[in-house]
Amino acid sequence: MTEKEKMLAGEIYDAGDEELLTRWHLAKSYVKQYNDADTTNRELLNGILDKLLGTRGENVWITAPFFVDYGENIHIGNNCEINMNCVFLDCNKIVIGENSGIGPNVQIYTVTHPVNPEERLSSSPDADFPFWKSYTAPVYIGRNVWIGGGSVILPGVTIGDNSVIGAGSVVTKSIPANSLALGNPARVVRDLSVRPEN
Repeated sequence: MTEKEKMLAGEIYDAGDEELLTRWHLAKSYVKQYNDADTTNRELLNGILDKLLGTRGENVWITAPFFVDYGENIHIGNNCEINMNCVFLDCNKIVIGENSGIGPNVQIYTVTHPVNPEERLSSSPDADFPFWKSYTAPVYIGRNVWIGGGSVILPGVTIGDNSVIGAGSVVTKSIPANSLALGNPARVVRDLSVRPEN
């Protein structure tokens, strides 16, 4: 397996691999172009997103600045809005369903590291930089989801359709559809499929 294949399979991988670093640097170039572009030039912005992202639907709005690891592992459905200063560490898939909104300063992580320092530290003394050992899990965000500003979504989380994550939440476990979840760690506080009585 290549290091990229290991990364996407959730196995321990070498983040300093040449193929991965080449794409990482290319993504940083695209991100710089996007963040520096005239915000009224939608044709230019969409063209950069087409090179940066894995896939995107129609009517995708991302407010700069926006930051990614590789970009190519991000897949966004139709009619999605991502507000400013979001960080998507897409070392595995980040999939966002249609009609979803991501508030400002949201961070989505698909990558983590062993908690034992002996397992975490690199054993590659010849590397240009000894990156920590890493492994990944994808993040799936359903349709019609609203992620409140300042939230953090951790690796392996799925957020079901029609759910809302309250601002500032840390989502450590998957959230079912039609849920309002908030807090640190985020927990479901309301079933949104049940209408409150007047």
